Amino acid sequence: MTSPRISQLAILGVATGIFSGLFGVGGGIVLVPLLVLWIGFDERRAAATSLLAIVIAASAGAATQLIYGNVDFVAALTVGVPAVGGVLIGTWLQQRIPVAVVQLLFSGLLVVVAVLVAFE
Repeated sequence: MTSPRISQLAILGVATGIFSGLFGVGGGIVLVPLLVLWIGFDERRAAATSLLAIVIAASAGAATQLIYGNVDFVAALTVGVPAVGGVLIGTWLQQRIPVAVVQLLFSGLLVVVAVLVAFE
């Protein structure tokens, strides 16, 4: 991997971490689009890379929030445990539908989220 590419990925990491810490988002909303648009990953590689990167960032964020006393363990487990099944299903689906469809679905999701946040 070239030095400029490592620098780009490090910048993405910092941006993702800031967004994750501020808003609780990072992987799907920040990292995946930037991996696709700036680094040139396809959607599958970007999503897979994001999932692993977010494990690291989320662990640090959760530990820090735990220190501040902001973690609701019951809610986290109630969301997190079923999410494992959802991730397995989503990954299975992603491998079976064309990349163009994944791009369209993801773009639609980002538009819906933007509209919902703007009018909240």
